[in-house]
Parts: sequence; C-alpha cells; structure tokens
Amino acid sequence: MQLTGAQALIKSLEMEGVEVMFGLPGGAILPVYDPILSSSIRHVLVRHEQGAGHMAEGYALATGRPGVAMVTSGPGATNIVTPLSNAYMDSTPLVVISGQVPTAAIGTDAFQECDITGVTMGITKHNWLVKSAEDIPDVVASAFHVATTGRPGPVLVDVPKDVSFAEMEWHWPGNLDLPGYRVPGAPQRADIEAAVALMAAAERPVIYAGGGILKARAAEALRALAERTGFPVVTTLMARGAFPDSHPQCLGMPGMHGNYTAVTAMQRADLLVALGARFDDRVTGRVDAFAPRAKVVHVDIDAAELHKVRRADVAIAGDCKVVIEALVEAAAPAFGELGPATRIDKWWDQLRRWQRDVPLHYERHDGPPIKPQMVVETLRDASPPDTIVASGVGQHQMWASQYWRFDHPYTWINSGGAGTMGFAVPAAIGAKVGHPERTVWAIDGDGCFQMTAQEIVTATAERIPIKVAILNNAYLGMVRQWQEMFYGERYSEVYLSPDLPDYVKWAEAMGAVGLRAESPEEVAPTIEKANAVEDRPVVVDFRTDAFEKVFPMVPAGASNDDIVVHPEHEERAGAERLAWERLAEEQRR
Repeated sequence: MQLTGAQALIKSLEMEGVEVMFGLPGGAILPVYDPILSSSIRHVLVRHEQGAGHMAEGYALATGRPGVAMVTSGPGATNIVTPLSNAYMDSTPLVVISGQVPTAAIGTDAFQECDITGVTMGITKHNWLVKSAEDIPDVVASAFHVATTGRPGPVLVDVPKDVSFAEMEWHWPGNLDLPGYRVPGAPQRADIEAAVALMAAAERPVIYAGGGILKARAAEALRALAERTGFPVVTTLMARGAFPDSHPQCLGMPGMHGNYTAVTAMQRADLLVALGARFDDRVTGRVDAFAPRAKVVHVDIDAAELHKVRRADVAIAGDCKVVIEALVEAAAPAFGELGPATRIDKWWDQLRRWQRDVPLHYERHDGPPIKPQMVVETLRDASPPDTIVASGVGQHQMWASQYWRFDHPYTWINSGGAGTMGFAVPAAIGAKVGHPERTVWAIDGDGCFQMTAQEIVTATAERIPIKVAILNNAYLGMVRQWQEMFYGERYSEVYLSPDLPDYVKWAEAMGAVGLRAESPEEVAPTIEKANAVEDRPVVVDFRTDAFEKVFPMVPAGASNDDIVVHPEHEERAGAERLAWERLAEEQRR
C-alpha cells in the first residue's frame, strides 16, 4: 500500500493507539494536517504551542498514556520547548511531532527553520530527524517505546516537509532496533533481602514515596508494603495521591513547604525507604544535613539516580511496582501480617505528637480579604472525591497540595521539577480530555493564569468544561513572600493589581462563565454556582489575602532542621528541636 509520508505518520499514530492530539498547524507541518481529516484521532486546536505541550502533559499525567502534540517548524517548535523541558524534569511520557523545512533547505536559514533536534537534545530522552518517508513507521514506533518504557519522558520527531510529501510502501515494524537502549530487569534477590534486613532492624523508618510510584502504576503495591511493615509514608509533591491522605500511616508531603511532621520525620529517621524518588533539593534542603542518621534503601528505574545525591546502603535499579511487590513478599517472614508494631510504637507516638502539636495552620477570620487556604478547603469539600486538581506554580500550588486531600492516584496534576508558571489551565484541559466524566479544577494564581489564559478559548471552542479557581492576591505571591522574608520587604517588580485585567470580563470574552468572590461568605455559594455549570469552562476570581504566606517553609540552602512554621507554632517546634538535640547529644556520649 502506497502512502505519503504524512499519511504514514498519521497511520503510525493510529497504530500506537493515539486517540487525541493537541496542536497548531503551520507551513512545514501542513501536509500532515491533511490526513487528519480522515483519521479517527481527535485533534484539539490550541491557541499557542506551549498550550499544546502542557495539554499533552496533563492528558498523560491523568491517564498514564503518552500525550501527543504536533507543531510546525521554527517558532512553533521553539514554543513547545518549555513543555518538553517540563516533561523531562517530571518524567512525563510525551511525543512531540514537529514540522521542518525541506531537507535541501536545512542549514540555509530558510524561512521558519530551526535546529529543533539540537535545541531539544538535552531535554528529551531522544529525538529523531526523519530523512526518509520509509523510516516514519519505525521512528514513530521507536519514539513511543522510548517515551513510555523505563523512566518515562518526552521525545521529539522532526519531519521535513518534503519527507511528508514523499511516497513510501506502508509497513509496520516488528522488532525495534534501538542499540544501547536498555530497561532494567527483575531485581536481584540479594538486594531485596538486604533491603528487608534493614527494614526489619529499623526503629524510626519512613517510606519516602516519589513520583516514580505513579509512573509505575504502583500505588496499590505501595499500600501493601506500608500495611505489611507498619511504616509511615511521606508523599512528595510529585507523588500526592500515590498513598491516600486519609490512611492512618500517611504523613503527607515533605519538603520546602511540606508539613512539619513529614519534614521532621525524615530528619529523625534511622531508615529511609526511597521509592521512585530522586532526593530532589526541595525535599532534602541542605544535602549534608539531610536525614543525618538514616540508612537508605533506594529504588529507582533510572540507575543514574542511584547514589547521585545521597549514597544508598542498598540501591536497586528496577521498576517500582516490580521491586515493591518483591519487597512485600520477602517481608512476610520478618513482619508477619501486622507489621513491627511493638518495635516502632515509640516512633509512632512521636509522630502523632508532632501531628497534634504542629499541624498545618492559618489564621481564620470572617471579613475580607479571603484566606487562600480556606478557598482550597471549601473547594475540596464541595468536590467529588475523584476530582482531578491541576495547579500552576507558586503559593497556590503549595496550598493546593497542603490542603486538598488526595485519596486517589492520578488526581494531582502539577509542574514539579521545572516549576513552570502557566501550566495549570492547559494541563487541566488535557486531563479533562483524558477523563471527560470527571470534575477537573485548575487552582491557579493570577500571575500564572495570565501566562496561558488564552487556552480558555480552546476549552470553550472544543467544549471542554474545566473549572478554574484563581487565587488572586494581586502579586507574584511566592516571589513577594521571599522578598518579605529575605530581602527586607523590598518588593521589586511583583505587584500585578487585583483588577487589571478584569478576570470575570476576560473569562466571558473567551466564552466561559466568569464569577467573583470578594469575602469569605461568598466563597461557598460561588463554588456552588461554578459546580452547577457543566457545558462550558468556568473561571472564578477569588480575591485573596495579598500578604498571606506559605508555612511551613525551609529557607533555600538551609537544613530541614531550620524549618520555619506558622508564628503560632514557633514555640512548640523550637521545644521539639531542643529536645531532639539533647537526645542526640546523649546518644553521642
């Protein structure tokens, strides 16, 4: 069967089971857009290529399937660099198809030419410049395999315009030829036994669950391990929902803005069982002061992560689900059915005291302005338990992670490693496309919203009824918080204005419903109105306290022992730290 390269490309995507792609046409990719008219693949027309990439990421994070985006050459390709970088940092399976100028014009500075394979070499797992139409099926199959196996990540396929026009004999590859590409096999029995031995001897253990749990679809396995061992579990920003917040063994999120118990438990632990986590700087704080007395079992599918930041006592390169299931099985003789209840009873007593004495806290009041934490709590309580929450980056992201209760995996969509402002709206659209039956809320900041708000037009035109809560504090809030705490309240270039733009009118101009809440008593009724809208997007402008700060906070470059809690809890946290230092000194003697 004779096909053009463009037809072969679309057919290859169909063979990979692609149901939807996000994109924007242009000259170099135009030949590929023609066969889409005859394809089963749904195409979502975005208003900016960055939106296409983040939509594909949101789709991938919510469904577990690879997200697909298609853009043209030059500025179309460079506009999707940010999503590629974001996906690379967060290990999100993303396949980007980019158009390229004809092969004879490459290197001549032709109109809209860009060496996008060179640009993206450091932020993709691999990329391909297709030089022959005959190569398209093999390249596409390889791209999906690389994006979705091992440690997932983004790939890019660059297709010159003449390759799209050229004819080829259709074929679909059998075995892929990928020299040098290896995926870890089953774990070594000796490593599993060594890990279980450390776990059985621990008196202050913590399971440190990272985003790799979700990539491996290992949430059930994680719960089985936690319940078999009786160990407390912390879930990083990228792992929220991997272990239910309502579970009695869940300590919540650690890190720079994690809760006091999760942060301090890791600092005081004598064993960290790190599963699909990479010892990110936002979790460790100052590395040489992080969990100083803890031995480490580290499991990661990417062998390059092992020993990279923290030397592990037992390092296992492998799929988290496979390794955790092996640990559960091997732990049975050591732990029995009920776990090491007596040996870590004192540890649990301490953890419960921290949870009681230094919980998440903010000052509640009846008048305006609205407390942003209260908005998140009210949204949470008014939403179905399987609601998908997408966030931008900044204070609102931290409050969303802190105050929402994540009891289901794959319901938290956010930008972690890259910290990409503007992520929430397009990512929420992608998540809603992947799960049209679910409620999807984007919790955004006013600064983030202004970066990608045009994609509300996409949501309206494509009938994708997401809901957006803007925590409008009229500032680049996290930057303002740092300037207040560390720059002597010198607020340089962070003020945005609460009224410019008018978010309600802007939402309405984009075909969405625009709502506003200006006082605490208006929050619940406004959310009720938003939840009642099912046929179009909704944007809600919540006028929040401009000077509210995110607590707890570990200052950049500081030890996690220097965690700053809400002023009302400073005395309790200080007393705990002093007591621990005395105990540590006695042990050293």
